[in-house]
Amino acid sequence: MQSSNGRPGVRSRDAEYEDPWYDALAAGWGESAEQPAPVPAARAGDAAAADPADVYLQVQRSAAFQEVRSRYRRFVVPGVVAFLLWYVAYVVTATTAPELMARQVTGAVNVAMLAGLGQFLTTFLLTWAYARHARLRRDRAALDLRWDTQELSRSRGGAA
Repeated sequence: MQSSNGRPGVRSRDAEYEDPWYDALAAGWGESAEQPAPVPAARAGDAAAADPADVYLQVQRSAAFQEVRSRYRRFVVPGVVAFLLWYVAYVVTATTAPELMARQVTGAVNVAMLAGLGQFLTTFLLTWAYARHARLRRDRAALDLRWDTQELSRSRGGAA
């Protein structure tokens, strides 16, 4: 159970609920024992703002938000580049070296079929790696940012 402020073990006067995104049985299963680096809290300053949009700008400028974004970019950019290079290599090889792609590996299976199936396999592997990276490196920090944003909005009279 999670308290409604999203932080385990921290009681709040709000109602408790089951977090559908946190699976206690699967957490840590098959992953390394190292803990991700903690992301600093997004709370900053006590300058009152009249516009609730200022809360979101404040959170966007925070170090915690920038850390979540940089973790995202550090995974996505190399992943996209690697996958696009692999895909372009497959297409270019299929059009420029058809004799290589037609080479039989075993029975009716040729190099082109294995490379095509490899495209599907890498798509699934990249999707799995992305979901795992998000769960281990970004989800908890992003949820903390969400709660901090809502708390800041409420304290400034806005509705988030």
